[in-house]
Formats: sequence, C-alpha cells, structure tokens
Amino acid sequence: MAGNEWINGYLEAILDSGAAAIEEQKPMVDLRERGHFNPTKYFVEEVVTGVDETDLHRTWIKVVATRNARERSSRLENMCWRIWHLTRKKKQLEWEELQRLAKRRWERELVRKDATEDLAEDLSEGEKGDTVSELIHAETPRVSFHSNASSLELWSDDKKEKKLYIILVSLHGLVRGENMELGRDSDTGGQVKYVVELSRALAKMPGVYRVDLFTRQVLSPEVDWSYGEPTEMLTTTSEDADGNDVGESSGAYIIRIPFGPRDKYLHKELLWPYIQEFVDGALAHILNMSKVLGEQVGGGQPVWPYVIHGHYADAGDSAALLSGALNVPMVLTGHSLGRNKLEQLLKQGRQSKEDINSMYKIMRRIEAEELSLDVAELVITSTQQEIEEQWGLYDGFDVKLEKILRARARRGVNCHGRYMPRMVVIPPGMDFSSVVVQEDASEVDGELPTVIGGTDGSSPKAIPTIWSEVMRFLTNPHKPMILALSRPDPKKNITTLLKAFGECRPLRELANLTLIMGNRDDIDEMTGGNASVLITVLKLIDKYDLYGLVAYPKHHKQTDVPDIYRLAAKTKGVFINPALVEPFGLTLIEAAAHGLPMVATKNGGPVDIQRALNNGLLVDPHDQQAIADALLKLVSEKNLWHDCRRNGWKNIHLYSWPEHCRTYLTKVAACRMRHPQWKTDTPGDEVSAEVSSLNDSLKDVHDMSLRLSVDDKASLTGSLDPVASSSGEPDVQDQVKRVLSKIKKPETNSKENEGVKLENVPSKYPILRRRHRLVVLILDCYDSNGLPEKKMAQIIQDIFKAVRLDTQNAKFTGFAISTAMPVSETMEFLKSAKIQVNEFDALICGSGSEVYYPGTYTAEDGKLFADPDYASHIAFHWGYEGLKKTIWKLMNPEGEQKSPCAGEDVKSSNAHCVAYFVKELSKAKKVDDLRQKLRMRGLRCHPMYCRNSTRMQVVPLLASRAQALRYLFVRWRLNVANMFVIVGETGDTDYEELIAGAHKTLIMKEVVTKGSEALLRTTDLRNDIVPSDSPLIASIKGGATPEEISEALKALSKASL
Repeated sequence: MAGNEWINGYLEAILDSGAAAIEEQKPMVDLRERGHFNPTKYFVEEVVTGVDETDLHRTWIKVVATRNARERSSRLENMCWRIWHLTRKKKQLEWEELQRLAKRRWERELVRKDATEDLAEDLSEGEKGDTVSELIHAETPRVSFHSNASSLELWSDDKKEKKLYIILVSLHGLVRGENMELGRDSDTGGQVKYVVELSRALAKMPGVYRVDLFTRQVLSPEVDWSYGEPTEMLTTTSEDADGNDVGESSGAYIIRIPFGPRDKYLHKELLWPYIQEFVDGALAHILNMSKVLGEQVGGGQPVWPYVIHGHYADAGDSAALLSGALNVPMVLTGHSLGRNKLEQLLKQGRQSKEDINSMYKIMRRIEAEELSLDVAELVITSTQQEIEEQWGLYDGFDVKLEKILRARARRGVNCHGRYMPRMVVIPPGMDFSSVVVQEDASEVDGELPTVIGGTDGSSPKAIPTIWSEVMRFLTNPHKPMILALSRPDPKKNITTLLKAFGECRPLRELANLTLIMGNRDDIDEMTGGNASVLITVLKLIDKYDLYGLVAYPKHHKQTDVPDIYRLAAKTKGVFINPALVEPFGLTLIEAAAHGLPMVATKNGGPVDIQRALNNGLLVDPHDQQAIADALLKLVSEKNLWHDCRRNGWKNIHLYSWPEHCRTYLTKVAACRMRHPQWKTDTPGDEVSAEVSSLNDSLKDVHDMSLRLSVDDKASLTGSLDPVASSSGEPDVQDQVKRVLSKIKKPETNSKENEGVKLENVPSKYPILRRRHRLVVLILDCYDSNGLPEKKMAQIIQDIFKAVRLDTQNAKFTGFAISTAMPVSETMEFLKSAKIQVNEFDALICGSGSEVYYPGTYTAEDGKLFADPDYASHIAFHWGYEGLKKTIWKLMNPEGEQKSPCAGEDVKSSNAHCVAYFVKELSKAKKVDDLRQKLRMRGLRCHPMYCRNSTRMQVVPLLASRAQALRYLFVRWRLNVANMFVIVGETGDTDYEELIAGAHKTLIMKEVVTKGSEALLRTTDLRNDIVPSDSPLIASIKGGATPEEISEALKALSKASL
C-alpha cells in the first residue's frame, strides 16, 4: 500500500501480541458527548464492516491532508483499527485455506494409495515396482513443445483428402470477426481474439473442410447489431491453396445460437442457467449441418464433427454435453481456471468463500470445469506450469496417477475403468503477417537518428504518432529503450522494475525506460490497485530523479503496439516482463517477432518461451539486483543482443498459427475417434430422414431470425409430414424387415431375457421417428420403500386424456416414460395400473441407462430388448467392475461392515447401471462428495440417489434421463424443442437437469411429496442451473383435471425463448 507502509508493520506487531487482548483494550472515546463527531465509532460500526480495503489509499490521502491535528490523529487511529480488522480477517481466511489444503493433500495421498493397490492386482511383482512405486514418486517431465519427441505422425498436406468438420465453442463476451471490441468489458478480451483467429487458421489447414465457432446470439440494443446475426463468415475464399474449389459450405463461420433472454447482453456469471438451452440449439444446428455436409462431401452419409472444442468453463460444460449427445471426442482449453481464481481471492482475505461464490458463481464454474475434465480426451494448455500448478488443483486430474494410467495403457494392462485426460502444451498462435523481419545490418545503429532527424541537420521523416508521445518524455531518445507493456496491476511488478532502474547508475546512463501502462485519463478515477501502482511509479520517478529517462504516456491504441515494439528495436533495446507470475506471456512473443531480446520472470510461461526461443534471460521477479544486472548485460553486450535477436527470429515460427494448428490436429488425431455408428441403419433411413429432417429444429428460433436452413429438405424452421413417412412403401418395408431380422439380442447381464427369441419384428422402425411431438412423463412418485405410489397411475391416465383432447395434434404426439426403475419393475407397475406398455413409444429406464421401444424390439413373451445403439452410445469411460468395487468401499468404509450404509440391488442393476439399496440414510454420502472421491480415483461416472432416497444408482458419465432425450433427437430426429417434459416439484438427484433446456417443462405441484434432492450437494447451485424466468417452464396445481392439463400444454406449445 503506497505511502503508509508503517501501518502494516504496526499492525503485524498488534497481531503478534494477540488480537483478543487488543480488542478488549480498544479505546472508545465518545467525541459526540463533547460536541464532536465520533469517527472511531463510525469506522467501527460502519466502515470496518462495509468498505473494501482497496479504498484505503484514498482515505489515507484525505487523512494526511486534514489540517486539524486532533481530527487527523483520530482518523489515523481509525484507519489503524480498520486495517487491523481487515488484516485479522485475512489471516483467519488464510488459516482456513491452509487447513483445507492440508486436508486435500491428505485425501489425495489416500486416494493414490487406494488406486495403486487396486491397479497393482493385475501386475507381476516386477511390474509393480516399475509402474507404480517409481511413477508415484517420479517428477513429471517438462514438456518441450518446440521439439516433437512423440511418435505421432505430424499433420501434413497428405491429409487433404479428409473432409473434417470441427466445432469450437466460446459462449461469453461479444464475438465477431472484424473490429473486435477487445477490452469493452471483462468478458470480451484475449479469448475472443484467440478463438476467432484459431477458427480462421484451422479452416486453412489441409483436410479441414468446415469450422463452426459457436457463441451466443445477442439482440440487445446495448450492443452492435452485428452480434445478432445468426451466421458470420470468417473466411471468404472458396478455393484452397492449389486453386481447387473447396465446396459451398466450407470455411470458417461464427454461428450464433440464441439462449437466455434474447434482448439482454449477459455477463458470463449470469449465463449458467441457460447452458442447456444452448446445448439443444447447438445440437439442432450440428445435426442439420452434418446432413448437409454428408450430401456435399460425405457420399450421402452424415459428416459428424471430428471434435468439439470448448473454451473456458461455460463452453467446456456445453461441449461435454454435446460430446455425450453426439458421441464425438471433446477437447478443452481452460484459458483461466476457477479453482486458481478462488485460491487467489481467498489469499487476499477480502471476501469469504460464500461471498466469492455469490459474486463470481465460482462453485458452478468449478463444477463445470470438473465435468469438462471428466469428458475431455485432450486438454490444451499454454504452459507446463498451467498443468502442474493449476489443473493439479482439480479432483479430476492428478499428474502422478495420470502417468500410471498412461504407462498401463501402453503395456495393455487393464485400468479398471480409471481415466485421466491427456494434457498437452500447445502455445497460442500469432499472426505475424504485419511483422517485417529485417536481417541485422550496419545501418540499424543509425536508423533511428535518420528517421527522427540527426545531428547533420537533416529533416525528420514522418514517424508514428506514438513515437512522438514516447520521445517527448526523453532527453536522449537515441539510447536503447527498456520496454515494459502491461496493466498497472500490482502483480505485474512494475514498481520493482522502476527501483531496479533507478538504483543502477550504469543502466540509467546506458538506457531509457518506457512504461506502457494501459490508458488513463485521471488517476483518481482508476480502481484502487491500479491507481496505487501509478502513484507509486510517479513517486519513484521523483525519488530517483528519473525525469528525461522514463516515458509513461497516458494513451495508446491497440494498433500502436507494433510501432512501440519497432521503436524499441530500432534503439537496440530490450523488452521486459517482470510479473510476479506470468501464466503465458504473449507480449514476449510479440516482442521477439519485432526483434527485441527479452528479460522475463522465471515464474510461469516465460520459462517455456525462453526454452523455445532462446532469446533472453530469466530472473527472479523479487530480486531487484538480478533484474538490473540482466538488463545491463543485454544492453551493454552487443554480441549477446544480436544473438538473442537472431534466435528469436529463427524460432518465432513455433508460435505461428500454422504451427499451432499442425500440432493441434496431430494431437487431436491421437484421440480415440468416435462418432455415431448406428447398428440398425438401412437405406430406408434416407426416406424417413427426408420427411423427418430436423422437424422444427430450433422451432422457437423462428421468431429470433436464426434461419440456418441450407436446403429445402433439412430446414431448421421446417415441419414434419407424418403422412409421408407412414406411407408404408413395400420396398422400404422389405429393407427394414431384412435388416431388423438380423439384429442379435443385445448383450445384457439381465437374466430375465435369457433364452427368449425375437418374434417377427414389425416392418418399421419405432413409431417414435414419425412423431411430431413427444410428451415425456418423469414423475418420481415413490413411497418410503421406493415403490411407485398409486396416484402416479391416475396422473398418467389424466395426461393421456389431456393430450387426446387436442385432436389436431393427438395423432402426431407420442408418449415416453422416464424412470429410475429397471424395465422389469416399470412393466410391473404399468400392468398393475392397467396401462398398456404400447401406449408409450419409448421407455427410459434405470436412470437413463437403457432405452426401450415397445412394439419394436420385443420378444415372443412380450419382454423388451434395450436399444443396442444407445448402449454403445453411452459406454464412454465406463468401467463396470472397477467402479462397482470402489463404490462398495466408499459406501461401506472399513469399521462399518456390521451396519453397512448400502447393499447391492441386483434387480435394478444392468450392464450400464450399478444399483444399491440405501440402508442407513444418515450415513449416505452426498452426490457431490461421492463424485469427488470417484474423480480423484480416475473413475468417471454419474452417481445419483433416486426413488425417495431408497436407492443409489451409478450410470455412465454421459448417461442420464436428460441426455437420453437428446439421444432420441440425434437417433430419430425428434427435436428436443418439440418435447414436453412433465415433472413434479422435486424428484431424484438428476431432477435439475430435466427442467432446463429447449424442451417445454410442465411442473405438477403437490404430486411428488418427497424426492432425493437433499442428498445432491453441500452448496446449493439450483439457481445457477435452472433458469428462474424461462417462458418454457410452467406449473400447474396438483390434482388438475385433464382439461386443465391440456390447456397448460397448449399454452406451453406457444411459448418461445
């Protein structure tokens, strides 16, 4: 804190002597009794508890300017108490954080030991030592990204024949291709520029046909109209580098999907409740585009996305759900991470964890990042430090366990379902097209005097305006320039740089210092931290009498930055980044591209940059003398300066976009490629696909001008023609019958289907594919034993009647039931309720682990077979045996075997669902706690409590009742936007996932008396998952008549986003 360092020392002494004693001795002089205002009482009661310490410096300035000695003394006293209070609070939060970290380290070691014991069972004695003990204690090797030591085949021009479709997702901020408003707000920054440039660069790579960059459509009057355009083309050429036509839909595009309030621009913290709306809208576009690309370059077969790449936590969450819905690989780039930010904020001591979560929605963000780690095949980082020190904070990633699993995979040893994403360092690309690289020449030394006018009286040439702005500060602008470019943030360590310069006389005599510290009009109007740094800079310039040696212009444009680098290079200067920690260091690469050697912090990304470029020196940012020595060395030793300059130019291509994309595609190609491969495809699919297309895909978007239709057959605003698809042409029926007759009974661990033969399969696919609408019943009405309550049968009958009252839509409306019960119990319930199973087009059973189609995959005795395509669709990262063993340990820890918390529910289990009875509810771990422990062990799955908290079921990571609905969209083209989901006021712990999205939700109140949501999580995130103001969500009272239900459904059908 500038100008009042003595207070910090004073307060440390107070804290060391004991806070409690001081608090008791605190003087409370009532000045008001003597006719004076009592500032002490005011500060204690009002300021201490309500003002952030960022205002302290301003208060200090006002205090020292007070003329009245007694008043000044009183105010100084109050400031001391105020700072004491804040410092005590900070120390308390730091202590709590240390306790938390210690507990976390202990848990991680315990998990590692547990995982090691399980994994060691499959190894020989020799292998155990090689791959377990040694790996656990080994250090993670440093990754050298400038050399490719792997055996992967580099992406090259011979990939031209591929026609890849790549999807990037970046949701927040304002994204457009030209005139980007970088810095407009905290959401529109470097990430926006990065994803736009990455999209363009990928589209130019051989083998990449189309790149779609998904973001949010914003129609708010607060922002430019261009952010409301549904589609924006980023590449304009229709020919490749060889002049060949690349196709009408090729290139890079920004696709803006509407989600959330259409007329508001929302900051990223407010987007969370609308993520599922985005997922459904994006899914509609992807399915439409896959079909179109299939017709253009896929030989009539859909061209599925090659990879879905999420940027930041919100897009990572979305990409994970899209990856699960489409069964395609996911890649993640975090950009900045929630756990790291939470730790930094807690260390500052200004806010509690609850306050931080309220402001930044940090717990929702962290959970999204954890889910992203669960699903991602590949995580791309800028530096090795990001892997070890930032991603290492997450439950879902452990550097040492990842090494063990990778070693086992190479040896072909079973990992028991454990999985860790692969982390790779790929530094961001840069566009060097505007950089003119000049070889060293003799005229460089005299170039600047020639340009600005030398001693020979020659006239100066026209120079950039920013040069004049800088040089007006300097007595001798010809001296080498030490350039620092950053915000005036305390973390950027500018004041230490200034002290190093001011206290090193040889450096002052040899060089000038230029500080580009953002833009400012009035320091008093700046935020506390930035203002404090600037005031300290001005004081240090005055203290060391650096007038004429230091330049600090008030303003510069983004387009001036290359000119600033050029000016420093022409003076044979040096670029310095002295930040305490630098996550990456993009300015170092920019400086190297302009021929500037560097001095940089040894903490963070600059270490990797120096290893790649070898164009400078690294220093301890806390060591003032080391900074001065490094700068002096580069400025004074001309040969070293030239060597660094040449090395930077020679290696700078490693940071070009083509190099970035080549490495990117090489790493992605090493992922386990997957995409929908239906086992039951027939030529008849094409007939139905034409008439079904993407029925009303994003139908609600009709009013939002999102017209992404590319042909007459597959329109996002088209509609179904149920009559055409049910015409029953003989040739199509024969084709379907021949293929379906060959379908084998799917593998299952259910004994009830053994020995049963398929009957004559109907000559059609599930009638579901011909439906225009689908009403999905998800009413978790269970008694204390977990059995369905009798009233559920009556409610289902009432809903049937309500839908049939709408005669216009009834014949095109189907029904589905979604439940945690296994199919056998579901059938028993329907039979007891006297409801024909064929009333339903689909049964989603086992909490989304199985999907059935009554009347289609049916055995002779009426039993149903699960959809084999769905079974393969959800099998990603599923390890049944290893998971079953671990969950049993977690649910029934040692010492509690006599009264176990849970017992296996064999009847409810299947190949993709591990089910347990909950015997001791008080001992049951909450879902978030259970998921954390499973993640730490490398087990990726979806645990949930269901059936009135009487069961705990674990299904594959991307299986759920909500994702099952998206599967029906992908498989049978029944758009989620045309689904009506009927739920109670509460339900199983996956209840929240079922409310939000593009479907219509009808909440029936007073129907479900008790659910399982109390066992979901410790921190309530409901408001960050379920939108409170969505027009797609309506409610109706319990006991409603069929007529009332029908009216409610009609009203919902007219609702739009």
